[in-house]
Amino acid sequence: MGALTSARSLPFIGVLLLSANTFALPEDSEQPIHILSNAAEVYEDSGLVIYRGDVRLDQGSLKVRADTMTIEIHDEKVIRITAEGNQARYEQQLRADQSRVIAGAEKIVYHTQNEQIELIGGATLMQDENEFRGDRIRYDLRAGKIDASAPKDGSVEMTLKPSRNPN
Repeated sequence: MGALTSARSLPFIGVLLLSANTFALPEDSEQPIHILSNAAEVYEDSGLVIYRGDVRLDQGSLKVRADTMTIEIHDEKVIRITAEGNQARYEQQLRADQSRVIAGAEKIVYHTQNEQIELIGGATLMQDENEFRGDRIRYDLRAGKIDASAPKDGSVEMTLKPSRNPN
């Protein structure tokens, strides 16, 4: 099974672009998705798109940076986006009344069906001046829940800054 580079791939890529951003600002989903990389492979039969080398994905407030990005599609829906590399990075403003969420790890997996981001290996998650650090962090975007864990001999670090708003 080889990579497809022909015009037959265009409808497949269109599905990817239309369904990749389900949890962001409404304006983000209306913005074009721009992906820049050194190489791209599209495997229609298995539903994979793999970008390699200095991968940059931008759509509105969403920014993802990685060495490699793999997008998995099933039944014409994006089910998982995996960004890997030397500190892969995710950044996005999820709601208009909140500041940007910035995350980094060796591996970032976005599970689109349940709207969860999993950060694996040297994981950090920041919003405002609040920060979580651990070996593995799971962020449930719908529930606003963060689970962090550390290896057996490590620890999870959390820094919460007091609110500047007296209310």
